[in-house]
Amino acid sequence: MTTSGRIATFMAILVATVMGFLAWSQPHAGKSDDALVAAPADNGKPGERTWKLGSVTLTACDLAQPNSGLSTAAWCSDFPVPENRADPHSRTIKLKLAVLRSRAQVASQDMLVFLAGGPGQAATDSAGTVAATLKPLLAHRHVLLLDQRGTGGSNALDCKEPDEAAAPGDSTFDAAKLRAAAAVCLHELAGHADPRYYTTTIAAQDLEDVRKALGSPQLDLLGVSYGTRMAQQYLRRFPQAVRSVVLDSVVPNTAVLGEDFARNLDDALKAQFARCTAVPACKKQFGDPDQTLYQLRDALRANPHEVSFRDPQSYQTVKRVLNEDALASVVRMFAYTPATAALLPLSIDAAAHGDVGPLLGQAKILSGELSELMGSGMQYSVICSEDADLLTPRPQDAGTILGTRMIDSLKAVCSVWPKGIRPADFHQPLKTDKPVLLLAGQYDPVTPPRYAETVAKGLPNARVLVLKGQAHSVMAAGCTPQLIQRFVEQLDPKTLDANCLDRLQPTPIFIDFNGSTP
Repeated sequence: MTTSGRIATFMAILVATVMGFLAWSQPHAGKSDDALVAAPADNGKPGERTWKLGSVTLTACDLAQPNSGLSTAAWCSDFPVPENRADPHSRTIKLKLAVLRSRAQVASQDMLVFLAGGPGQAATDSAGTVAATLKPLLAHRHVLLLDQRGTGGSNALDCKEPDEAAAPGDSTFDAAKLRAAAAVCLHELAGHADPRYYTTTIAAQDLEDVRKALGSPQLDLLGVSYGTRMAQQYLRRFPQAVRSVVLDSVVPNTAVLGEDFARNLDDALKAQFARCTAVPACKKQFGDPDQTLYQLRDALRANPHEVSFRDPQSYQTVKRVLNEDALASVVRMFAYTPATAALLPLSIDAAAHGDVGPLLGQAKILSGELSELMGSGMQYSVICSEDADLLTPRPQDAGTILGTRMIDSLKAVCSVWPKGIRPADFHQPLKTDKPVLLLAGQYDPVTPPRYAETVAKGLPNARVLVLKGQAHSVMAAGCTPQLIQRFVEQLDPKTLDANCLDRLQPTPIFIDFNGSTP
């Protein structure tokens, strides 16, 4: 196989099998339509092109939103840091930072920082959604978007070939291929990055340097998915630099990334499918969607085959190999948002009757968005350093839709991927008296509500809000932006009036392509 072919194979398996770990964390709008629009911030006086904030000179910029023609006005700068912080003579890398400027003439000195998911998402790619969701807070606070080292504009650890990698259905687990392709990817990175120095702990040190340079006495942290790990690690190491914390779709420090994914997906799917069987019209139309899914899985296990469907973006007929691994990755993608989860019974039923278009067509859109937002090498630098040695075999997962492929894939790649240093206290539970608001989606397939409850046990000044009918990444759903605003301004999670969340409802399950039953 050629070098290009190995990388493509590696990335196809990565996207379809591993599905970005905690990556589908681009905040989804839920019921809040405003969050779908890339909202420009008020960026200063007309004609002003530079802005001095602390010791950093920022320049007016527009942050493009991936897979759209939208952009968000911001203020940007490169921020140099040593790649190896233990060696002052090591290579210097540049981090990309952007600030969404407050509308206030005199803004609060305490900035809010958005910590993106992944590992591998670039915070600046979420600028439009963040600007819309945090619009209430922008009235008085600047919002910092810092691409974590290894992502986006911060020396990305990226070996992907998007056209091939984005194709659903090309996934077959092969440990030897994964190891060989990972070695090729490492060779590609060697000229500009040492993957050992792209861990959460080192990124937290980067953020602290940025905070000091911008002159913010303290930060309000807003982490989503993997970004909640970043928030907890930063808080542990720089507690005096933190004013408040919002954790959306929280990952406990005690969690080993990858280990619970099969169980979490299985639980979320069963809960979603139970909604269908509880509605007579849905049950009549689809029977038991969980049973249909596993029958389809078994059929593909026995007979993986090439299928044709119309690409919903290009309208061209494309062919893909559909097997049980591809089915698992597609179903997992669908489970991340209420809207796509509501399509699952219909799409699975159609595929079981020979029409794979609805399932693979939507998956083509989702995987294309994922390929734009993710950085593969960054994921492995984090997980191989921080989690891989703690992964334990889970034979009980073999019967689930995801199976054991997550742990198998991680162990294969991490056997060759360079590993950084993990602090001894890294996986200890978070303990702090800082005000913390934890947000969880009822049907989250990767960071379920029990994770938030686990983290909250060590937090005397914290509160968990579980959003009814929601899934992963919920900060934009319903009235949540207003709750975040009130929490950050008042710093009292336990008296926060969250009754407005009662208006949230699960997305009705589609009975056919016209929608749900009236």
